Amino acid sequence: MTYMMCLLLFGLVLGLVAVASNPSPYFAALGLVVVAGMGCGVLVGHGGSFLSLVLFLIYLGGMLVVFAYSAALAAEPYPESWGSPAVMMYMAVYGVGAMFACGLFWGGWYEASWASADGVGEFFVFRGDTGGVALMYSAGGGMLVTSAWVLLLTLFVVLELTRGMGRGTVRAV
Repeated sequence: MTYMMCLLLFGLVLGLVAVASNPSPYFAALGLVVVAGMGCGVLVGHGGSFLSLVLFLIYLGGMLVVFAYSAALAAEPYPESWGSPAVMMYMAVYGVGAMFACGLFWGGWYEASWASADGVGEFFVFRGDTGGVALMYSAGGGMLVTSAWVLLLTLFVVLELTRGMGRGTVRAV
């Protein structure tokens, strides 16, 4: 289990480096899907199977909308890929920064803290993640509304960032 969690966390960091280093929305959207999958795998490893499934489905639906808008507005004929020299340089710099941060906090990681939410009790009637979902909708209603507004703002920011000078396919002919 420890090896699987290390593999998922390594894939999560690698996906984040791929998203941060790539200027093209096509490959950045693919990196975000990888990051969402790895993050949901980490949640499953900690006992949150229902929450990770819901998060993955909602996140992929939102990413599909953002990817469609950004791909329509930033129609580049030759987008930069992960193999181009500038992107490889950014990936190397971000990778070295992630390794430095890992080395900085290396002494605080312990395998014993990687217990699942349901691994501490023998006879649980409810799973930890379903109780958390019910609590999120009952006590966290304001936070859900705030999160919806933040996602809408994020959509507009992504659209503005990917617009560029040519305005993609929405430009005047």
